[in-house]
Amino acid sequence: MGAKWEDSWHASDILESKRHREEEICHDARKNCTSCKCPREAHDVCHEEWVSVRSRLGLKGDESNGPIGVDPRERGLAWAPPGLPSHKVEEYFSMLPEIAVPRLGTPGERHRDRQLAIQLPKQDLARAYCRHLDPKHASSADDFMAARNEIALDIGSVQEVPERDLECGVCESSLKYGSLAVSASKLGLLYHPTCFRCTDCKELLVDLAYCVHDDMLFCERHYAEQLKPRCAACDELIFSGEYTKAMNKDWHSGHFCCWQCDESLTGQRYVLRDEHPYCIKCYESVFANGCEECNKIIGIDSKDLSYKDKHWHEACFLCNRCRVSLVDKQFGSKVDKIYCGNCYDSQFASRCDGCGEIFRAGTKKMEYKTRQWHEKCFCCVVCKNPIGTKSFIPREQEIYCAGCYEDKFATRCVKCNKIITSGGVTYKNEPWHRDCFTCSNCNNSLAGQRFTSRDDKPYCADCFGELFAKRCTACSKPITGIGGTRFISFEDRHWHNDCFICAGCKTSLVGRGFITDADDIICPECAKMKLM
Repeated sequence: MGAKWEDSWHASDILESKRHREEEICHDARKNCTSCKCPREAHDVCHEEWVSVRSRLGLKGDESNGPIGVDPRERGLAWAPPGLPSHKVEEYFSMLPEIAVPRLGTPGERHRDRQLAIQLPKQDLARAYCRHLDPKHASSADDFMAARNEIALDIGSVQEVPERDLECGVCESSLKYGSLAVSASKLGLLYHPTCFRCTDCKELLVDLAYCVHDDMLFCERHYAEQLKPRCAACDELIFSGEYTKAMNKDWHSGHFCCWQCDESLTGQRYVLRDEHPYCIKCYESVFANGCEECNKIIGIDSKDLSYKDKHWHEACFLCNRCRVSLVDKQFGSKVDKIYCGNCYDSQFASRCDGCGEIFRAGTKKMEYKTRQWHEKCFCCVVCKNPIGTKSFIPREQEIYCAGCYEDKFATRCVKCNKIITSGGVTYKNEPWHRDCFTCSNCNNSLAGQRFTSRDDKPYCADCFGELFAKRCTACSKPITGIGGTRFISFEDRHWHNDCFICAGCKTSLVGRGFITDADDIICPECAKMKLM
């Protein structure tokens, strides 16, 4: 196991009834490993001396595993319910969680070992294993064990459900006819295999060993604790009328000991740490902090002042320079030293970028990049309101709150003078809301549309043509020039390129000579024909 156990758990089971001297009780009562302090049942412990649970319980009778007495180890099991053929044994274990199946060399076997130690403590079952039982209480222990064995203690058996419409003694749901169930003869009830558990610890009853109390099932440990107190140190039942109660647990007188040195704490001061009691000396040697100033232990009767994982006696919590007490005073620290406010300010304090005054020890400091302010000085340069934890915007060494920054620097629409928060239009290097950038005549939005301007005002193509464009002599429609449209002018008349055609033959006169005929224009050929 790699661990050293106290004498109460050594392999030898010889009773040493004379070893009850006071100086030995405290050092012989621990049920924990002296190396790692964990309970014995947390280790893998061999129980070969308890091959028969019936023998362990002190019960008489045959515990053969069937008509021909098959050894469960031949089936690869540490234990099997007696009286069942092989295929029924497998059927029974298939109804249980895997951890509850004690196959040799598996976690199930080790789990059974631990449950044997927990549910059936040998000191409860035979007086020979009670190392701390006072001889004058031996008859009480014998009477308790005999009455328990006679009235409460038994081993369940596995059998097929013999009738229909039977219910489980715990969950009260139906038991399937012909399926396997556990029978508790002392209660005359059947149980689902997974319901055959201790009412207290909820664990499956190891090897079907159970006790009955108030018509409920218990493992032997928790049955005994219904009737007798149990010592939290040695794990034995207490048959004496006098014992110690501490930490909401029961202890033999003298067994309430320091977790570190095992000295008795009965009538002594102690400190509770991680649910374990320590005498003052051990607690201070193991857990107490050392004083940063005097390097001595800060005992439990001294106030422990701490700052940044360092500790001081109350009387040692002094300014490193002027030696004045810093208890209940503001102080500052520098290079692992502590200083009163005045000494810290005179040596180390920086100055506020707002008011120029120093930062006194203990005052709150607001920092941004390489600059720092008092909390009250960290305010908007416009409205002077403290910014605190609100958002702010820096600009040219000045700090602005969001509202003032928008008022002073945010882009505004030239039409409505309101802030443009998202999406906008730039026209002649000036910003506009998309909804504000409209035709000066019809007010339709120009965003994404073709437009032109006149006298610095934007117009949609239709309005510009109607209001300002030259009109074609032929079609009377405006000549806007938008999109690269070409036109021809002659004297005071204008034509679209496509409209500049001969009034006679309708051929285009663009780039050709032409002759005016009253309001018409004609090509030279048509002019000749007209003269003939």
